[in-house]
Amino acid sequence: MAEPRDVLERVRSVCLGLPDAHEVTAWGEPTFRVRNKLFAVYASANTHHGGGRPSVWVKSTHVNQDLLIRQQPERFFKPPYVGPSGWVGIYLDKRPSWATVDEVIRDGYLLIAPKRTRGQGGSRPR
Repeated sequence: MAEPRDVLERVRSVCLGLPDAHEVTAWGEPTFRVRNKLFAVYASANTHHGGGRPSVWVKSTHVNQDLLIRQQPERFFKPPYVGPSGWVGIYLDKRPSWATVDEVIRDGYLLIAPKRTRGQGGSRPR
């Protein structure tokens, strides 16, 4: 299993690699935003947010949240507080697929990024 610091650095690298993204500490955790709108929150394993497992909570739609959780309930979950709004949680222990983590984070970013920013590299190649 990756060290918690390595996991956070991977999440940070993906999030901050997106155009105009920035990090703000809120609720004792790193949060990732564009134009101060949240698209991802890191949840440490040792806080009540993480519940013993490191994870990242990502802005999503209800449809994608439902699909991901149904397909892999051992990897995806409905996070507290923001889950009812469609956000999806991704457990980051037990060898996550970083390609999938990257894709879900990019999708969350695209839900809130301004149109002009999306064209600067936020979209995934098809």
